[in-house]
Amino acid sequence: MGHDHHGHDHHHDHGHGGHHHPVPTSMNKAFFLAIVLTLSYTIAEAAYGIAAHAMSLLADAAHNLGDSLGLVLAWLANWLLSFPARERYSYGFKRTTIIAALANAFILVASSALIAYESIYKLLHLMTVDEKVVIVVGLIGIAVNAGSSFLFMAGAKHDLNIRGAFYHLMYDAVILVGVVVSAIIINYTGYVWIDPVVGLIIVGIVLYGTLGLLQDSLHLMLDAVPRHINQAGIKTYLAGIDGVTAVHDLHIWGLSTREIALTAHLVMPDKKLKDEDYKRINEALLHDFKINHVTLQVEGGHVDHPCQQSEQC
Repeated sequence: MGHDHHGHDHHHDHGHGGHHHPVPTSMNKAFFLAIVLTLSYTIAEAAYGIAAHAMSLLADAAHNLGDSLGLVLAWLANWLLSFPARERYSYGFKRTTIIAALANAFILVASSALIAYESIYKLLHLMTVDEKVVIVVGLIGIAVNAGSSFLFMAGAKHDLNIRGAFYHLMYDAVILVGVVVSAIIINYTGYVWIDPVVGLIIVGIVLYGTLGLLQDSLHLMLDAVPRHINQAGIKTYLAGIDGVTAVHDLHIWGLSTREIALTAHLVMPDKKLKDEDYKRINEALLHDFKINHVTLQVEGGHVDHPCQQSEQC
């Protein structure tokens, strides 16, 4: 076996890579504000929903509660990202961001099931609704949710977890637009069945949006190569390094929702890598392929000492 070289600059370990941002304190403020706003609105919405016999508001309040919980989870994970690594947790607590993204997706699926159940029940048992209350409360909710979602707009590009929070709030605003429009139509036509039908359409929209989040977070959970990573390109790049005759045991996985790690064995019979070579490789992998944490093992490829991993991978 060749020497085990840990080719990585330590400043990449804490999310300060060239292409993405560290966990900004503005994000923590954004989470705090969004949680306070959504929780307060959810309580008010539930109260008015009960008073107005509006299943649409009650169902949306249930969904909003799921959202607030999701935001708390995402905030917690975002905060844990800033914890330094320690002896037992050598990667810090980065994986919690993936767990939070997964939990977030499950919460959305569960609350969608709840809304679907309520909507079907309401279709079978029609009752009159106080539309004016629904319209006013709905309009306030659109402002609250859309406003909160913009707090996460910047972070959503770089982090699956923050993207989850952004989508949650954006969907809520869209859902409430549907609720308000249906309440206006009911107000003019008296067709009470529109309310639960809109509820079911909304469930479809939410589930469709959640599937992507669920897939991405499950992939990260199972250490799959993240969707945006060019696996073939990386293998080609490593194989093309001067002196490399073969590449095996290549693994690429997500350390968190925003950091990617890579390990690989390079067979180099006639040449060894110097520190400046490692530096160049690290910079290329970070710049071209968004890899933050690189570990390479160099082997001579001698027949008498074959690498055990070369057959398996």
